[in-house]
Amino acid sequence: MSTTKQETRRAAQLQADSPWPHVRLAETDRLEAFSDGVLSITMTLLVAEIVRPDHAFGQLLEKLAAQWASYIAFLASFCYAAVIWLNHRAVFARVRYCDRSLHLANLFLLLTSALIPFPTAILSAAIQRGSEFDARVAVALYAAVAGAMCLSWLVVFHVLSMRPYLLEDGVNPDFFPKERFRATLGVISYAIAGVAGWLSTPKVALLIFLALPVFYGITSEGLTETRIRLQFRRTRRGASAKNGHEGLPAE
Repeated sequence: MSTTKQETRRAAQLQADSPWPHVRLAETDRLEAFSDGVLSITMTLLVAEIVRPDHAFGQLLEKLAAQWASYIAFLASFCYAAVIWLNHRAVFARVRYCDRSLHLANLFLLLTSALIPFPTAILSAAIQRGSEFDARVAVALYAAVAGAMCLSWLVVFHVLSMRPYLLEDGVNPDFFPKERFRATLGVISYAIAGVAGWLSTPKVALLIFLALPVFYGITSEGLTETRIRLQFRRTRRGASAKNGHEGLPAE
C-alpha cells in the first residue's frame, strides 16, 4: 500500500476515534506558532522590569548596583520562560493533531506562563526593600501563580493521556500519563513552598523556587526520556547484546 493511502486511512481512523467526528482535526502548526509568539513576547518584555535609575553626577554605579534584585528577577524569569518553551517544544514534538480540548488547555498554559514575570518582579522588589511581611506575601503570590502554571501542564498532559489519537506514530501510550506525575509534583512542591515561606521563612520557599526550574529543565524531554535515563538504557542494551553474542556457541 502506498504511503499516501496509508496516511489517508490513518486520518480517517483518527477522525472516527475523535469525540467530534464531523469536525476535521487540525495539525499543530498554528498552535505552536501562536504559543511561540506569546512566549517570545513574554521573554522580550521582561527587560521592561529593569528601570533606568535616576542618579546624581558620579552615582550611576551605586544606583545600578542597588538594583541587583531586579537583575536576578530578570534572569530567573527569562530562564523559567526558556524552560517552559523547551517543555512546550518537547510535548508538541510528540503531538500531530489538536482538538478543541487541547487548544483550551494550551491557552490555559500560556495564560499562567505569561503571568510568571509578575510575581517574580514583586518578589524581587519585596526582597530588595527588606520587609519580612512583604516577602511572605510575595512568596505566597509566586507560589500560587507557579502552582497554577504547573496545574496547566497537568491539564495538557491529562488531555493528551485521554486522547491518544492526537499523538504522533510511535509515541509510547504511557508517556503522557507518566508526565502527569511530573506536573503534580510541581503543584505540590509550590504549595509546600508557599506555606513554608508564609509560616516559616521566605528563604525555604526561595530554595524550592530555584530548584524546580532546574528540575523541569533537566526533564524537559519527559520524566522517562532524560539524557541520563536514555544513556543508561543504551548502556544496558549494549551490555545485553554483548552478553548474547558471548553466549553463542563458536562454529
